Amino acid sequence: MKLAITGKGGVGKTTVTSLLAMAFTENGHRVLAIDADPNATLAACLGFPNPDTVEPINQMTELIEERTGVKPGGTGLLFKLNPKVDDLPARFAIEHGGIRLLRMGAIKTGGSGCYCPENAFLKTLVTHLLLSDQDVLLMDMEAGVEHLGRGTAQAVDRILIVTDPSRQGIQTAKRIAALAADIGITQIAVIGNKSRDGGDAEYITASMAPLPVIGILPLDEALRRAEREGCPPSPSDAEVRKQIKHILKSVIE
Repeated sequence: MKLAITGKGGVGKTTVTSLLAMAFTENGHRVLAIDADPNATLAACLGFPNPDTVEPINQMTELIEERTGVKPGGTGLLFKLNPKVDDLPARFAIEHGGIRLLRMGAIKTGGSGCYCPENAFLKTLVTHLLLSDQDVLLMDMEAGVEHLGRGTAQAVDRILIVTDPSRQGIQTAKRIAALAADIGITQIAVIGNKSRDGGDAEYITASMAPLPVIGILPLDEALRRAEREGCPPSPSDAEVRKQIKHILKSVIE
């Protein structure tokens, strides 16, 4: 199962990714989390020690050149479209709390027309990982919609769009859903976050229709504090834990 979690910056997608990673692990799945956000905070959010020392895959220039045949940064060159990547988790993933983590790093040449050795390497990394039925890949995508133009998201089975009950969050979520559909992704679901009351929940559900909203997390001060401090999320609200279980069940089914 390969899931991409995305949404507007500030809606809490990294916190949601962390909560899901821990929930899947507790449910007996083997989780590989990939931080594909240039503003990499997933390692810290999952409680990994020394999170700033995790080396991004896209900075391993010798490895990328070895596997693709071209040095990173090159464009207009011939390179391998399907480089070998199946050994990367065992070699480079770090593990903490039963969760393995790889940091992708930022794509330096963005835009829908870009297809460079780094892009090929990262897309293949997502496409060819996971061999067991109990494996789950969670990819914390960068904020916004630009990354969908690169095609990396085509390698996932389902996109989970996180939004808060703000007009900006909803607008970004709708753009992400439209772009995902344009590149052939049909499995799209929405997770509401930071809901203060029933009105917020209704606003998210109505605004994102006809897309399914598979869970709405209430505003939780403990999660807000952990988000600010870059600490592992530990919800104090029982409804958060209930909704995470509901999301887990929905995704698995």
